[in-house]
Amino acid sequence: MPDGDIEIRVHGTAIALGGQALLLRGPSGSGKSDLALRALNLGSGAHGIERFELVADDQVLIARTGQGLVVSPPERLAGLMEVRGLGILPIPHRPKARLVMLADLVAPSAVERLPDPWPFETLHGVKLPVMRLVAFEASSPAKLALAIHGAPWTGDLQDGT
Repeated sequence: MPDGDIEIRVHGTAIALGGQALLLRGPSGSGKSDLALRALNLGSGAHGIERFELVADDQVLIARTGQGLVVSPPERLAGLMEVRGLGILPIPHRPKARLVMLADLVAPSAVERLPDPWPFETLHGVKLPVMRLVAFEASSPAKLALAIHGAPWTGDLQDGT
């Protein structure tokens, strides 16, 4: 890693769509791996978009590179996913992707119908949009895809808030 870059390890699951990654966050048992598995199986062409890819499950490395963040799996966990009821299984994965969004898995009462303004969090000096969703809702994988491609937070980023 070049001098000045920062790398940390966090608990979560990272999935990518077209090289843009989101980090699923929540306590153990909140549905991170389950939601990621459903997103991976969303199917090519759903909503006119490409297919999600696994980056890392359970532990995610986040590296600061220049003005952005990149996620990758720890070497010993690369290409592995915990599938509750089946065990730890090999899954095709993407070795790294640019982190563009955080997704917090929350109770239904914590999800705003129309987030305005869109919530943001600064992670290692980089401002990222934060989506809140319920992991086990059937529509959650599609919501992740729509958020990455629709980028509903861009209005906030463009006016500097």
